[in-house]
Amino acid sequence: MRQAHHQISVPTPGRGMYEITQEIRLWVRSSGVHSGMLTVFMRHTSASLMIQENADPSVQADLERFLARLVPDGDSIFQHRQEGKDDMAAHVRTALTQTHLSIPVVDGAPVLGTWQGIFVYEHRYESRSRNVMLHLIGE
Repeated sequence: MRQAHHQISVPTPGRGMYEITQEIRLWVRSSGVHSGMLTVFMRHTSASLMIQENADPSVQADLERFLARLVPDGDSIFQHRQEGKDDMAAHVRTALTQTHLSIPVVDGAPVLGTWQGIFVYEHRYESRSRNVMLHLIGE
């Protein structure tokens, strides 16, 4: 059994979804692991990970509109506002989505559906650099 680790840095110019599928595919291929399990882990509390459709951008826009209605920025129920009106909303959005993904690896590649992509979902308005940890175990 082999293990490999890698961290990628993802610049996010503001709220939205940023696809990292290709970077992950390239790293998995270069790891030499042919069959196993890939864990993708977000190292932040105001951004998350998502496997979502990568063909039609309206899917991303619809998800954003839905979350904006579900978790409005600056909602009066939020006490935590140290970094602005999107601060606590970003934490709630992260809690409602995912901070880690488990993806099977077969034939040296992550197993994803035809229209599936791996995304960093930035929940803050200002630009950030997000760190995503990859861990691959297999043979």
